[in-house]
Amino acid sequence: MKITDLKPEIVWKFFHQVTQVPRPSKKEGKMIEFLESFAKQYKIAIKKDAVGNILMSKPATPGKENLPTVVLQSHMDMVCEKEAGCAKDMDKEGLDLFVDGDLVGAKGTTLGGDDGIAVAMALAALEDTTVQHPRLEVVLTTDEEIGMLGAAVLDVTPLQGRT
Repeated sequence: MKITDLKPEIVWKFFHQVTQVPRPSKKEGKMIEFLESFAKQYKIAIKKDAVGNILMSKPATPGKENLPTVVLQSHMDMVCEKEAGCAKDMDKEGLDLFVDGDLVGAKGTTLGGDDGIAVAMALAALEDTTVQHPRLEVVLTTDEEIGMLGAAVLDVTPLQGRT
C-alpha cells in the first residue's frame, strides 16, 4: 500500500508532498517556497513575515460568513535524524515513506510527522471545496523544533480568529 492510498486521501496526498520537501530547522526555505506555490495554485491569500512564518486565509463558504473564524496552527520544520549508515541528505532530499499495516514511516530517517501531518491537514482544509466552513486562517511557523523561535516573534495582529 502507498501512503497516498490511505484515508482521507486529501490529507495523505498533502502529507506525502510535505515529506518530499526538505525542512530542517533554520533551513525552511524550500518549504516556504512549497507553501507559496500551494497558495498560488489554489488562490489562497498568503503573507510571509521576516523570519518565514506563513499566514494563509480562506474566506468562509456562502452562508457561513457569520461564524467565528477558525485558526489552524502548526510548524513547518522537522527533526532531521537518521539511522547509522543512511546516506540521505536531509537538507536536500525528500523522505522515503512506507506503509506497513497501521504504521507509516520513513526508511532510515525520522518521519517528520511532528508537525508535517498538521501542515497536511491545514492544506487539505484550504484546498477542499466540498466542506462548508467559516473563514479559515492557517498559521505555519518556523524553527519550532529548536525553541519555538518563529512563534516567539509571530505578529498575530493580522489574525481575526480566536478559536
